[in-house]
Amino acid sequence: MYRFFEHLSSRIAAPFMGEHSRNSKVWPCRCGQSLFFRNSQCLACSAALGYQPEQSRLTSLQPGELADTWVLDADPQAGVYRRCANLDSPAACNWLLPAGLRETLCIACRLNRTIPDLSITENHERWRKVETAKRRMVAQLITLGLPVIAKIDDEEIGLAFDFIGEDLDGKLPTTGHANGLITLDIREADDAHREQVRVQMHEPYRTLLGHFRHEVGHYYWDRLIANSHWLEPFRGLFGDERASYADALERHYQQGAPLDWQQRYVSAYATMHPWEDWAETWAHYLHMMDAVDTALGFGMSAREMDFDYQPFTLETLYDPQHPGGAAFLSFVNAWIELAGMLNELSRSMGQPDFYPFVLPSAVIARLHFIHLVIQQQGGRADEVLQDS
Repeated sequence: MYRFFEHLSSRIAAPFMGEHSRNSKVWPCRCGQSLFFRNSQCLACSAALGYQPEQSRLTSLQPGELADTWVLDADPQAGVYRRCANLDSPAACNWLLPAGLRETLCIACRLNRTIPDLSITENHERWRKVETAKRRMVAQLITLGLPVIAKIDDEEIGLAFDFIGEDLDGKLPTTGHANGLITLDIREADDAHREQVRVQMHEPYRTLLGHFRHEVGHYYWDRLIANSHWLEPFRGLFGDERASYADALERHYQQGAPLDWQQRYVSAYATMHPWEDWAETWAHYLHMMDAVDTALGFGMSAREMDFDYQPFTLETLYDPQHPGGAAFLSFVNAWIELAGMLNELSRSMGQPDFYPFVLPSAVIARLHFIHLVIQQQGGRADEVLQDS
C-alpha cells in the first residue's frame, strides 16, 4: 500500500530501483503491449481498454457475463465494470464505472453541466481536446486524494463544467470559476486562437490543462481554505483575499505587474490578487507533481547532469520544521533539474521552453503550503492507493 507522495519521494530518491510502478503512466496490456492514459484499444492485440480512476490504472478488459460489462485483466476480482457512455461520443472517454451504478457516465464526465454545441462541426474536435485535458486533471485530483464531487450530486459543494461558445446575442463566454462552476470558452481548444490570446496577454504559457488546473485551484480554495484553520496562515503567506477583487483586476490590467514580481511570484498574473496567487501556484504544483511522476515512470532523471543550480534549503519552506520537509525539498529540486533538462531538449528542437518560469524562494514556501493542505486533506487521510 502506498500514499502517492510517499511513493513518489521514494522514486525520486532511487529513480532506477524497484519494480515497474502503477504511477509510471505506462501500463501493460495482457499481450504485453505498453498502454498509455488516453488509449481505449490496444494497438497490438485490439483488446478493449478502460481507465479505472479508483486505482489510477489503465487495464485491458475481458467481456463480462452480461452484455456491455467488463472484467479487469489487471484485477479480475475487482468486480464488473461498464465503459463510460461517452466512449463513442466526440469526447472519446475511456474511463470505467462499476456496473452496479445507475449512472452511465464516469465520474469525470458527470462533472459536465454543459457540453459544446455539437451541431457546430468544429466543436467535435474541440470537445475531444477539452475532455482529454479535463480527464488528466481529474485523474490527478483523485490520485492526490482530493474530493471530486459532481455538482449534480451535491449542488452546494460539487464541481461542474460549462464548455460553451458565443451565445445567441453574440456574447462570448469568460473562462473562470464561480461557486464550483468552471466555465471554459470552447475556442480555447483551437491552437491558433489560444496562441493569439497568449501573445496578447503576454503569457509565457497557456494550455487547456493549465486552464483547468488554475480554475480548479479556485474551487479547492473554497473547499479547503475558506472557513478552515488554514485561512489565517493563507493570509499571512498569500495576502488578504478580502481586498476588492474588482479593484485588483482593474489595477492589474491598467498598470501591469510590479517590476520585481519575478522575485516573489510564480507569474505576473499571480500578483493581481491573493486568490490568483493561490490558483497560479496551485496549478504549478499540479504541473510539477504530474511531470515528475511521469518522468520517473519513463526512467528520466537529471540527477547526473551537471546543472549549476543551487538547491533550495529547508529555510525556504513554509514550515521548515515539518517532518516531511526534506522529502518535499527533494521533489522541488528534482523538478528544477528536470525542467532544466527538458527546456534544453525543447530548445534543441527549436521549440519554446518546456517550463518558461523561474521559481523564487517565496514561491517555494507557497508551494509547500499547498502541499501540506493537500496532504492533510487526502495524502494522509483517505488517499491510500494500491500498487498494482
